[in-house]
Amino acid sequence: MSHHSFFRRGACCLLLCAVLTGRAGALGTSAASAILMEQDTGRVLYEQSADEKRLIASITKIMTAVVALEEGDLQAEYTVTAEDMAEGSSMYLKPGDVLTLEELLYGLMLVSGNDAALAVAHCVAGEGASFVALMNGTAERLGMEQSFFCNPNGLDAEGHGSSARDMAALTAYALQNETFRRIVSTASITIGERYLANHNKLLGWYDGCIGVKTGYTKAAGRTLVSAAERDGMTLICVTLNDGDDWNDHMALLDYGFSTYTMATAVPAGRALGSAFVTGGTVPLVTIGPDEDLACPVAAGETLTLRVEIPASVAAPVVPGQVLGRAVLCLDGEEAASADLVALTPAPMYVEPEEERGFFARLFGG
Repeated sequence: MSHHSFFRRGACCLLLCAVLTGRAGALGTSAASAILMEQDTGRVLYEQSADEKRLIASITKIMTAVVALEEGDLQAEYTVTAEDMAEGSSMYLKPGDVLTLEELLYGLMLVSGNDAALAVAHCVAGEGASFVALMNGTAERLGMEQSFFCNPNGLDAEGHGSSARDMAALTAYALQNETFRRIVSTASITIGERYLANHNKLLGWYDGCIGVKTGYTKAAGRTLVSAAERDGMTLICVTLNDGDDWNDHMALLDYGFSTYTMATAVPAGRALGSAFVTGGTVPLVTIGPDEDLACPVAAGETLTLRVEIPASVAAPVVPGQVLGRAVLCLDGEEAASADLVALTPAPMYVEPEEERGFFARLFGG
């Protein structure tokens, strides 16, 4: 059966009249590279040399945290050794100190401890090289084509670097993790005797900021990744080698929030159609998206919805079973998609005993 006959294709036009105040004039930054991206769809709202590979300094630690959260145990206790001592920014660990991986992650992300980065790597992977291999494996899995990591702390090294686009994609992925979100948005915390204050000034300066990571080395210049959430839309901003990064981030985020709004075309669980059921106790199952189908739109942009639903499905069908796909297109280009799942069940029809034939019963069939 061809794909086309199997899927009933529906397209309906959703005209969203966004009442938004556009920002006049051209946007620009002091950065060598910059990008503004919406987290859920990955839609890029502004970019400037976003694919250029550059030194990234301590925003490397976003990847360090992602690997630690995916591969490590937050409550694992780690005893600091002399091998964890490092130059540059520090959470002032001393050999013999005992901390949990979670505590080390606060030191990593709030005060950018280079010592914390080495301790995290040793705690999670035993040795630095194994941890760095996990970092590069994660970069490959996430499609970060311009990225290569040589260490977990971001100190300048030959070949170590990333692009603004890659770092935005990594951050969008990282922010799906609740623990990552909680740590990077913490303004300050006391761990044992240590008071750690977050280096990210935007947490206090910018309404809706959920933090992320600062960086600096002489060769890389100032690097910054920030994220902010307003009205259900999370924007991620990355600048590389930017002497005026705080102001540039606030201007880019302001531009994003004033120009775009998150339009929910179809909320999760809303019926979008139905499919015939063969061999079931009910004739139809209703079908809808398993997550909100939403994307950022600016005034004058048109969203269209393309729905792919099978004409019929075989029982049994359980709620949540993936049956199709819905794609949201923005001016003809795919902007977001969601699985379409069964919202109602369709148990299999089983012939009851008493309806079996008279002769079958008579002869003990």
